[in-house]
Amino acid sequence: MGSMSKSVTCGPIGIFDSGYGGLTILKHIRETLPDYDFLYFGDNARTPYGTRSFQVVYEYTLQCVTRLFEMGCPLVILACNTASAKALRTIQQIDLPKIDASRRVLGIIRPTVESIGELSSSRHVGLLATPGTVKSLSYPLEINKLYPDIRVTGESCPIWVPLVENGESQSPGADFFVRRHIDNLLQKDPLIDTIILGCTHYPLLLDKIRQYVPEGIKIVCQGEYVARSLGDYLQRHPEIDSRCTRNYACSFLTTESVETFLPAASVFLDSSRELDVKSVTL
Repeated sequence: MGSMSKSVTCGPIGIFDSGYGGLTILKHIRETLPDYDFLYFGDNARTPYGTRSFQVVYEYTLQCVTRLFEMGCPLVILACNTASAKALRTIQQIDLPKIDASRRVLGIIRPTVESIGELSSSRHVGLLATPGTVKSLSYPLEINKLYPDIRVTGESCPIWVPLVENGESQSPGADFFVRRHIDNLLQKDPLIDTIILGCTHYPLLLDKIRQYVPEGIKIVCQGEYVARSLGDYLQRHPEIDSRCTRNYACSFLTTESVETFLPAASVFLDSSRELDVKSVTL
């Protein structure tokens, strides 16, 4: 990788995910900021990241962020909980100053966490996420920095992502696994009044999740909070905002084949529009 030009770069906002779930984040962001240009990059050939070590997740994420920078993105959103948990801080603190200190990389855990303080009255919060995200303790750590009085209980749902990716999110089989993990979570802490869906795939299971979560418990989907937070960020940082191009355009990169990417992406985007997709190698 050659060193990047340090001159002021204008281009699309980069949205990165190890797989397809980040498309749910992209959808919300585009609804909130429709005039901006976006470049989505899915490292679909190497997904899932959730089961990989911190070091490998960091290396893969850095490669993909660097590629988005090379494509002209002044700002990259890690629309992936695993990458936000395991790679964001190192990239922000160690790599960005070396690559180009005028660019920015943001994650999706912090915007989700910031909303929790006003949502939970009982101060007992549940987290449904992949084993990697639960094990990283990123959510309890970030929540306790802002709200030391909140108790966070996590429940790993290893089967939920495969259900979504295999098109089974509406099947009767999904009910069994959705119900089981929600029951497990509420058994661990019956005082939970707010549940974070800490994986970008989980909004596709939302109908079933609502069915098995008792009334009165709030369910937090990341997309809307991340989109709102990005809008605020751009208002507060005109020096970044002015470098984000606005032509209502959106294109896609994948490390998989385009033939594999398109049908999988359509599950998340429920869009009949032709997608502009290119396959890339790292």
